[in-house]
Amino acid sequence: MPATRRGRHAAEEESYFISMADMMVGLVFVFIILLIYFALQYQQKSKALSDAGETRAQMLMDIRDEIKRRNPRLQVTIDTQTGVLRLPAEILFAKSDFELSPLGKGSVVTVAQALASVLPCYTYPPRHAHCRPTSHGLDAIFIEGHTDSDPLQGNGIIRGNLELSALRATNTYRAMSENVDGLAGLRNREGRPVLSVSGYGEYRPIDTGQDEIAKSRNRRIDLRFLMETPKDDSLANMLVKQP
Repeated sequence: MPATRRGRHAAEEESYFISMADMMVGLVFVFIILLIYFALQYQQKSKALSDAGETRAQMLMDIRDEIKRRNPRLQVTIDTQTGVLRLPAEILFAKSDFELSPLGKGSVVTVAQALASVLPCYTYPPRHAHCRPTSHGLDAIFIEGHTDSDPLQGNGIIRGNLELSALRATNTYRAMSENVDGLAGLRNREGRPVLSVSGYGEYRPIDTGQDEIAKSRNRRIDLRFLMETPKDDSLANMLVKQP
């Protein structure tokens, strides 16, 4: 092969390898950029969810304090990790009954009044001038009915604990919405009512024991608070609005 041809061939091979190296460097650069982007997205979403959890915890404590202010004898418990405000069933219903007792109705109305006082800061549009600054809103409150595992006896209207829990949750919702103006009208960001109802019977116990103390803990009404899930296009705004 003539020297000129060999030189041209070597130059072409060198140019080819340089192009391949440039392309590989470019691909690595793109990969690094994508990795950084997804890492930032994960960090932003994690922070947004963490901040939403802190907002929910503060909201629950404000509701508990408002209940105590209105009725110091009414004892409710809150779980800031799971977002639950808990009412023991014994202060609301007689055994195997789904109608609120007079004491139970008064207790539920007190809770509803506290909700109506605090929640407008977290629903849409926000309605109080004294609200804490926050980028996180309330999406839903599930009024959950729960029972113990004992088979239902002595009530021919309903067939089991699942129906009993659903009726108890429904009657709790009605007592709240019918006796406190504006509560049923609270909306989330998408314009949907925040209050809803669910019944779980004995299927979600908080105490797995079989003694009466455990069963009494499982008989309850839970108010489960769900914060809205941050959307990707709002994460940056959430990070900017720091206190």
